[in-house]
Amino acid sequence: MNPLEIIAVALGLANIGLLVRRSIWNYPFGMAMVVLYFVIFREARLYGESWLQVFFFVVQGWGWWLWARAGGMAQLVSVHWMDWRARAIALALVAASSLGIGWAMARFTDAALPYADAAIAGASVVAQVLLAMRRVENWALWIAIDVLSVAVYIQRGLNLTAGLYVVFLVLAVMGLKEWARAARAGEAIEA
Repeated sequence: MNPLEIIAVALGLANIGLLVRRSIWNYPFGMAMVVLYFVIFREARLYGESWLQVFFFVVQGWGWWLWARAGGMAQLVSVHWMDWRARAIALALVAASSLGIGWAMARFTDAALPYADAAIAGASVVAQVLLAMRRVENWALWIAIDVLSVAVYIQRGLNLTAGLYVVFLVLAVMGLKEWARAARAGEAIEA
């Protein structure tokens, strides 16, 4: 068993558990996790997901700053729904990035699963931006990403990571329910 994968899974569990609880402290755990997954995914020839970790590191810092600015370290922040136009744009970005990145990896690299890898990477970029902006729909996108990720990680022999993504899937469903409730009620939720 890869010790880096064990540590990354533990950090990931802490990250998503804190995120579902809407704790701003999810960000340092997430940043540490993505550093490890950069190495793990690169070794598994999941290049899209490997480089996605660089994006995640930067965006986690941005999200931390946005959340702190929106509600402070212990205050409440609000979550919001996207309008239909924004949803259509988000889905178009997912489709375009998935196809473009997938084509490039299939053509120019020895990527193991270029189109699945690209779909996860492209959708994750959009989902992470929506998360940082506190949009409820980020959770629906994470649910789809988690389902595809489990299949890819099992195929690549990353069984602990696949298990982590099963947990992420359950927590994403919980996050969607909680954030949707808060958005419908117009409540701020604890940062």
